[in-house]
Amino acid sequence: MEQIRITSNPYELDFNGIRAKARRIRVTALRMTTRSKLGHVGTDLSEIDILSSLYFSILRYQRGDIDHPDRDYFILSKGHGAGGYYATLCEAGFFPRAYLDTYMEFDSHLPGHPTRAKTPGVEFSTGALGHGLSVAAGIALACKRNGRSNQVFVLTGDGELQEGSNWEAAMAISAFGLTNLYWIIDRNSLQLGGGTESIMPIDPLEDKLRAFGFTVSHMDGNNPAQIVEALSKARQAGDNRPQALIAHTVKGSGVSFMENICAWHHKIPSAEECALAMGELDSDMTVGGSE
Repeated sequence: MEQIRITSNPYELDFNGIRAKARRIRVTALRMTTRSKLGHVGTDLSEIDILSSLYFSILRYQRGDIDHPDRDYFILSKGHGAGGYYATLCEAGFFPRAYLDTYMEFDSHLPGHPTRAKTPGVEFSTGALGHGLSVAAGIALACKRNGRSNQVFVLTGDGELQEGSNWEAAMAISAFGLTNLYWIIDRNSLQLGGGTESIMPIDPLEDKLRAFGFTVSHMDGNNPAQIVEALSKARQAGDNRPQALIAHTVKGSGVSFMENICAWHHKIPSAEECALAMGELDSDMTVGGSE
């Protein structure tokens, strides 16, 4: 049977639909982390609005055919955000919900960092910070040289940019004119040990990206409307420079007592804290509308 070409996202949700998905994914990620007593919940919550916007509006892929040759590629370079990533992939239909109950268990389909051989939908095994952008560059270059229309999206952390391999990749992306690659930076300004600017400053980030040959845009990385608008504009830009998008996010976004608190990078919620977080998320949906 001839494969149907992919021309759009299989969901194409509006902003309210993406927001509802993001809320469900936050609930899932919190439950996974609390149950397993392992994970990086602050990192998960920071990235979920970006992942929801990608998987339910932007990325072109075929449900039921995860290796379709026309698919867009996504690489989570900040692999410690695996909990939010897995919850998103499950919500998008890449694997059954039963997998979620095995998060971090021995020989699980959902190990501590994304692993292609284990998890349906994962394009590349990540977790050693600084590698994802280089791999994304290689995929984008192969697609370009083979005359394919696939687009490549990669999400890096901001603390991760302290790894020099990112800047080697940035030079290559610019040198090869990889306008089919979109580099999204989760700019929550916190990392494991504190603030990024007090540990190893990366500002002025926009100036550095422009100097490396990128067109740079900014967006509120916890606002699906801004995320979809910025990514859609980047795809339609017709620019001869690759695109870097700085997503200004809040670590622990969506749960008040976790937001902008460095300790929640790797802290595990107690059962009581998880219940409080669920209450806040339920209240958010009551204010913002039903799913």
